[in-house]
Amino acid sequence: MGTSGSTCGGTCAEEEQRTEVTVRSPTAQDDLILHSPASKQPSSPRRCSMKSSIDIQKGDLASTKTDVIVVCSTSNFLRENILKLGGDAIQTSYNTQSKNNTTNSLITVATNGKFSSKQIYFLPCKCSEDENLLRDALKNFLATVIKAAAAANYQNIAFPAIGCGKMGCSVQSVAEIMVSEVRCQIKQHPISVSFIIQPERQDIYDEFQKQINSDQPSKKIPNTRTISTSVRNATIEVTMGDITTQNVDVIVINSSAEILKETILNTAGDDIRQSFNAQIASNPNALLTVTSAGRLSCKQIFFLRWKPNVDESILRQSIVDFMWNVIQNILPHHYTSIAFPAIGCGKSACSVNIVVKTMVSEIKREIQKRNLTLKVRFVIEPRQVNVYDEFCKQVLASEIDRSTTDDTLPSTWESPTGNKICFIVPKTSNECKTIATDFRRSMQGSDKEIIKIERIQNPRWYKQYLVHREDFRKTHGNDTEKVLYHGCPENAAYAIAADCFNRSFAGKNGTAYGVGVYFSSNAAYSHGYAHPNSKGERFMFIVRVLIGKTTAGNSSMKTRPVGFDSTTDRNHIFVTYHDAQAFAEYLITYK
Repeated sequence: MGTSGSTCGGTCAEEEQRTEVTVRSPTAQDDLILHSPASKQPSSPRRCSMKSSIDIQKGDLASTKTDVIVVCSTSNFLRENILKLGGDAIQTSYNTQSKNNTTNSLITVATNGKFSSKQIYFLPCKCSEDENLLRDALKNFLATVIKAAAAANYQNIAFPAIGCGKMGCSVQSVAEIMVSEVRCQIKQHPISVSFIIQPERQDIYDEFQKQINSDQPSKKIPNTRTISTSVRNATIEVTMGDITTQNVDVIVINSSAEILKETILNTAGDDIRQSFNAQIASNPNALLTVTSAGRLSCKQIFFLRWKPNVDESILRQSIVDFMWNVIQNILPHHYTSIAFPAIGCGKSACSVNIVVKTMVSEIKREIQKRNLTLKVRFVIEPRQVNVYDEFCKQVLASEIDRSTTDDTLPSTWESPTGNKICFIVPKTSNECKTIATDFRRSMQGSDKEIIKIERIQNPRWYKQYLVHREDFRKTHGNDTEKVLYHGCPENAAYAIAADCFNRSFAGKNGTAYGVGVYFSSNAAYSHGYAHPNSKGERFMFIVRVLIGKTTAGNSSMKTRPVGFDSTTDRNHIFVTYHDAQAFAEYLITYK
């Protein structure tokens, strides 16, 4: 059974109330005697039976007297400097292990008296300016190194501040992540940890000291926005967050996803890792491996083997099988809640649309077929905004079949005939005159002949838009809808009318403010993208767009930034990244 204990991602407040750890910062005298550790006289630091501590020192990592010094092998400058100081023997040992190290695993080199330490640990760490990627990288780096040092019965270890040099990571983020993760790790693996900071980097020293002196380390709270819908007696949720923190009966993991698997095992603890490894050793071909939760808040962890495939039909079937196996194995235990990550949407680079649509449709099918009373939660990493958006779209699709107070079709719509979507608005109607007047005004005096105005009557798209609009109102507390223009060629116009502004249109009208779908409050601007057909006719949509919370965009943005719904030029251009975020009301054909 799982406990409500903390994970090693910086959420250790409860544990720290029960287990006291030595946490100290050096005095000014400490800085002067860094290279003579034996002469240090700490001023009564708080001790515990675990004999663990965290401290910070100014000095040179290479001359630090400790059992282990840690080198981020991705840092070329530090790695080469250490190897040069170590001489031929250490260089040869490192090179020999590197050639055989195809998995980028830990390399340990004995110093043999060349340094004040006994061992040097080399491990790569792919730091990133993206804070979520940085957090994952540093957590795995620290967990791997500290576990290895503790297993070898070393008593102390020294780290540099990783990522704060040429890698350009945020000093505040690095300090917060490293200190909070070390706090958690030394509860599992008793060891004393020192952070060695270059004397000239007072900014780094101050930030680490601030984090170390804090009883409750600062925690960055990710975007935890959640949407949900009901399917019969079940609830399906989509949330941005950390799969390791979910308080559900079962957490499901793709056992072939090495990074996520390692994160889960590191967080759950050594007992769970041993249980997992023992089961794999006894049955290496097992499709499903089940363990208890360890330090996680769930009851069980399902490690289910799954591999992506470039063949779309095989990919779909593999996801169907994955979801079926999960449901089949929770039924005997009468579990009522389960959490899934977005499988295949990270390094596997599978089609997000195929993966998400299949996962959601299959779970709905299982719920309806078996009449399950179940809470299903899809947990998406905060950096995967496009994946979150796609899950929201697929999950909310179930809501459009339910009657609400806000889903009645517009009174101007005509009775549908067959599959007809575009209806010509009579030129004598007030509806047509109002649209034409606004269009001509926005064209800034350009004398254009309006050939026809068509009303877009696409109930499926319209109802999806209403659900999205209601969600925006609840989130932002006000109406952020704008009426904007979108110019495009004829073939794109009728494809949009039938299937909305889906992501296949992203970037068609440029990417200066993000790789999304572009709209403008200025029809004269959109006119530049309404390329004429062979008859000289041009096409422009009048669109209702949910702006939400917007921010300045740039060409590197492939999805909306976390915490925002759209990007903009801060003038008349708005870029959206979600299919249901805009609804085309009218299509104007003009010359």
